[in-house]
Amino acid sequence: MESTQQIAELIKGTKGKFFSVEFVKKDGSTRKMTARLGVRKGINGKGLAFNPAEKDLMVVWATDKKNYRFINLKTITALKVNGIVNNFNNI
Repeated sequence: MESTQQIAELIKGTKGKFFSVEFVKKDGSTRKMTARLGVRKGINGKGLAFNPAEKDLMVVWATDKKNYRFINLKTITALKVNGIVNNFNNI
């Protein structure tokens, strides 16, 4: 089983390239998302009121919503990076 830190490193290794992720949302439903890191659109300089890493969350740019979203690293079931699919049984 991969740790949340190892999953975060896989995502950070994309260096701004698109990746696909499948995870379980807070309400129990499954979500598939194409996302990327490093998008600076709409940043106002205030930052967040908390540190997402402390809650095993990662902020990404969701291409379908064209907005920032949180991914809970603990509930990721699949991650596709550079054409390689990684499946996880974290939940």
